[in-house]
Amino acid sequence: MEQSEASALKLRAARYSIFTALTLAIMKFVVGLLTGSLAVLASAVDSLLDIVMSGVNFLAIRQAEQPADSDHSFGHGKFETLATLIQALVISASGGWILFEAIRRLNSGDFKVHQIGNGVIVLALSMAASFGISRYLRRVGKATDSSALQADALHFAMDIYTNGALLAGLIVLAFVDAPWLDPVMSLFVALYILKEALSLARHALRDMLDAELPDEVRNEVLRLVNQHRGELLDIHNLRTRRAGSQKLMDFHLTVCKHLTVQEAHDLADHLEEAIAREIRGANVTIHVEPCRRPDCPGTDKCVSIKNRIE
Repeated sequence: MEQSEASALKLRAARYSIFTALTLAIMKFVVGLLTGSLAVLASAVDSLLDIVMSGVNFLAIRQAEQPADSDHSFGHGKFETLATLIQALVISASGGWILFEAIRRLNSGDFKVHQIGNGVIVLALSMAASFGISRYLRRVGKATDSSALQADALHFAMDIYTNGALLAGLIVLAFVDAPWLDPVMSLFVALYILKEALSLARHALRDMLDAELPDEVRNEVLRLVNQHRGELLDIHNLRTRRAGSQKLMDFHLTVCKHLTVQEAHDLADHLEEAIAREIRGANVTIHVEPCRRPDCPGTDKCVSIKNRIE
């Protein structure tokens, strides 16, 4: 997928996310105020935050797709990572508010819920909309390797489960006189939201602190390098990190010291292109080093090269 095509796809997905969140938030707030259900209002607050987060994602993705400049020589990919971290913090705040309000209602005995049927309808519609947008965002996020879109997809997927639990509770309330179920359900939803927010924050902080990429990515780099034999003798000091959709990596490459500068340069260029083709978003820098064997027999008689070619 071309970079421009991926950028357009990511921005389109972010716009759809904003529109969906806005529609759901308005619908839930109206029904939540009419019914007095904390469960529906809690879901409305979550959708309101979805709007904020989807907007942040849109701005971050647009900024992250800008080319490198004099102030950001490695590009702007970490704007996307920053958006993921902000999303985790805001989700935590929403979970904290719902938890506080649920405990307050349980302590005060404020269990009034009415017009339950409207709440059931709005939560059912919300589940359907969240399911559709979550699948779409996850597909685009994986296709473009966007951490912000994958975080947004996780948030909407979380809405499916939380709204499902709230929906089941409201249905029970329609047949059983147990109004305390509404704040109790909201309490468990708040705990779940806080758990997911912690997971998002952990992943975002790994990228912000330049943690190494997963072992499967590093092993793929080594495999691709080892496919190119001949003058290539060794690879070491492999370092990797993520910046938004970019996978930044660099390593030292030991080659025969009898190669010309042009030959060593061409070999490094070839490896960089091969890795970029196979690993989406790879940005590779190679430092070429000459073999320092004091007893170098020359290219024709080098045992290391012959063993690698055979």
